[in-house]
Amino acid sequence: MAEHLPFTLEFDESFDGAELNRDRWIPYYLPHWSTWAAAAARYRVGDGRLELLIEADQPPWCPELDGDLRVSSLQTALIAGEPGSGAGQHRFAQNATVCHGPHDIRLYTPTYGRFEIRCTASDDPRVLVALWMIGIEDLPERSAEICVVEIFGRDVRPDGTAEIGVGVRPYGDPAVVNDFDRVVVPVDVRQPQDYAVEWTPGRIDFVAGGRLVKTVAQDIAYPMQLMLDIYEFPPEFAPGAAPRPHPKRFPVDWVRGYRYGT
Repeated sequence: MAEHLPFTLEFDESFDGAELNRDRWIPYYLPHWSTWAAAAARYRVGDGRLELLIEADQPPWCPELDGDLRVSSLQTALIAGEPGSGAGQHRFAQNATVCHGPHDIRLYTPTYGRFEIRCTASDDPRVLVALWMIGIEDLPERSAEICVVEIFGRDVRPDGTAEIGVGVRPYGDPAVVNDFDRVVVPVDVRQPQDYAVEWTPGRIDFVAGGRLVKTVAQDIAYPMQLMLDIYEFPPEFAPGAAPRPHPKRFPVDWVRGYRYGT
């Protein structure tokens, strides 16, 4: 880790208010590909904690293109082109077209820094929780992802260990090489744990439970936004798994961002 490098706290979200801070978070998941109503997050804020929720009556976020997947997500930017175009962040399907826009909202879009989260994962086999960073795509090629952490419930083990996802994915950036791994960590992710990434020129370090778990030797030198998410997949994602009750919960104690450099 780059412990000797200068990092200055600039984004300190402890969820200590009674409401979500809309100056920091947009409580919708990629809404330009869907409707505001279907993309809206379900959540609670109180007692110094955020809980992202999937509730029993929550609709799929984009059924025409993503089936029965349900998502509650917060993001720190929203950029999309004209309705009917394919110009929008994280175009997850080739036939996705912008449903409403244009949008250009940039609440927090850092380039380089240290980014941390303390959160509690679920062992529900149909649930995924994650903190990602994605390029804001002010230019189409600025679209890579830095995965701070993603945890599928099916990868949480009863012995108190888990397999977590960390690394980078190129998406539409031809200059980035896919370097993503699932690594086993000796921590119980069903309890609050700390995860972090140190993103500096030419190097990205991934930390889980105070341990360096992966290093990527690539330079991604453009603005990114935060994506804080819980997903519920349809039953066929985990065949044979006993149903778990709703709401599905993703508790988050804090998210922090530190500026890199002096």
